[in-house]
Amino acid sequence: MSTTNRSNTNSSAFLLMGIPGLEALHMWISIPFCFTYIMSLLGNSVVLLAVRLEKSLHEPMYYFISMLAVIDLIFSTAVVPKMLGIFWLDLREIGFEACFIQMFFIHTFTAVESGVLLAMSFDRYVAICRPLRYSTILTSSRTLQIGLLSLARGAGVMVPLMCLLTSLPYCRTRVIPHSYCEHMAVVELACADPAASDLYSLTVATLLVGTDSVFITLSYGMILRSVMRLPSPKARLKALRTCGSHVSIILLFYVGGLLSMYLQMFSFGLAPHVQVLVADFYLTVPPMLNPLIYGMKMKQIQEGIFKLLGQLVGLGISQAD
Repeated sequence: MSTTNRSNTNSSAFLLMGIPGLEALHMWISIPFCFTYIMSLLGNSVVLLAVRLEKSLHEPMYYFISMLAVIDLIFSTAVVPKMLGIFWLDLREIGFEACFIQMFFIHTFTAVESGVLLAMSFDRYVAICRPLRYSTILTSSRTLQIGLLSLARGAGVMVPLMCLLTSLPYCRTRVIPHSYCEHMAVVELACADPAASDLYSLTVATLLVGTDSVFITLSYGMILRSVMRLPSPKARLKALRTCGSHVSIILLFYVGGLLSMYLQMFSFGLAPHVQVLVADFYLTVPPMLNPLIYGMKMKQIQEGIFKLLGQLVGLGISQAD
């Protein structure tokens, strides 16, 4: 294909199908996605405000939770508004650049979240296994550096992949059988061999997820061993409760991600709309559940949120008077 033709092909817009085979039900399908998006915005915003305004939450653990809240907001906003535009207004067209920008944000912040979850496991390891050195090892500045390093790592591994993907000619069809620019669905539209991008994405995903999950498992293994050695049952329960919320989020992230990825790679005889719905819910449900998990599992977050709500109610009453 000539350079001119390739340029013309790549500059054209793509068309997102939404949920293939369930187009007639788009209006009904939009209800749970709209609900999860609203709850994600409210829940994560409240967590961020609570950590920002409550001085007792100005600790590394809660800074990492704030990072997860920001990631969840980015996830939701990168996917759901466009998805609702498809469901409600049939706005299926998405520009070439916009499609790959959306893909970049989704995959970059997937890698960033994996890095933050690893940092959270290290934070709990130091707090439980090396409590006397906690304040010197995990300072506020070092916590910020870890967050920025996770962001740099995620963006750094995604830039080469985006370069590989955008250099491919897309001339087979403009229709993406998905409700967002999912990597594998877009690559299938290329009329050139995507072997290089496939190899790169598979290698990066395996290394990132594999390395992070191994270190997270080791961290919590050492934490569990230390917790079981605590003499007080009350201290053991408190440590396990604190780590329980982290483990819940980790399982939700990794198990959901692996399930979504394997269903995109191998159909297992499932209908296309089932594969798309699993991928959609993976990007929209965890951002809604994560703040609820914090609130249910962590007493300090609960107290910070209740204090914030009390202040907002008091402010509203004083203004009304």
